[in-house]
Amino acid sequence: MEDEVNTRFLLTARVAALTTILVIAGCGKKKPPTPPPAPPPPPPAPTASLSANPTTVEAGQPTQLTWTTENATDVSIEGVGAVNPSGSQSATPTDSITYRLVAKGPGGQQEATARVTVNRPAPVAATPPPPSMTDEQLFQQNVKDMFFDYDSYQLRPNDQQQLAAAAQFLNQHRDWKVRVEGYCDERGSTEYNMALGDSRANAAKQALAAAGVDASRLSAVSFGKEKPFCSESSEQCWQQNRRAHFVLAR
Repeated sequence: MEDEVNTRFLLTARVAALTTILVIAGCGKKKPPTPPPAPPPPPPAPTASLSANPTTVEAGQPTQLTWTTENATDVSIEGVGAVNPSGSQSATPTDSITYRLVAKGPGGQQEATARVTVNRPAPVAATPPPPSMTDEQLFQQNVKDMFFDYDSYQLRPNDQQQLAAAAQFLNQHRDWKVRVEGYCDERGSTEYNMALGDSRANAAKQALAAAGVDASRLSAVSFGKEKPFCSESSEQCWQQNRRAHFVLAR
């Protein structure tokens, strides 16, 4: 009986000791601290793109600028100004230019560029004025010789228009005097051709006077078959020698 009591006492004592140890061990263990909250993620960086179409234009022609951005609150294009975050706009550069887009936001700044080349026509070299014509050249250009049929000093019908144009030109230069020379082909005697050449010169002189040229400015002379313009013995050549030739005599 006594042994049973001792045994129970020892068990009770051991349980109490174990409980005390556990309590002491539990009291010595600290609670871990609460971790701080995680920092918020940084704001995303802006993105930007810019294009021009076409990239090459002639002076005075437009190009279309197109851009897109993300995460931007302030967008501008140099040479254009403030713009929407994304959009399209026509621009007409006067010279070649690089458009620069700047996109700003809480996450920073981003840039994009687009180059537009403006072609300008090459300057046209000034055309030098044509050399001035001498009075003789101007006279020969506007007062043409008249031609006659064989053994005739009658003016041909188609000479009238030519004479009218010559008279109009001469009346624009009223200080000029004109000598009318009569010529013949080689056929016939010298005396006969001198007389025929005189008739031809005077016929042309009178026609100019009738067209409005002051007769005091006109003189007539015959060279007959002397001083031919063509020396061949053919009808084509003879025709060239049957003429009234006009000379600026001053």
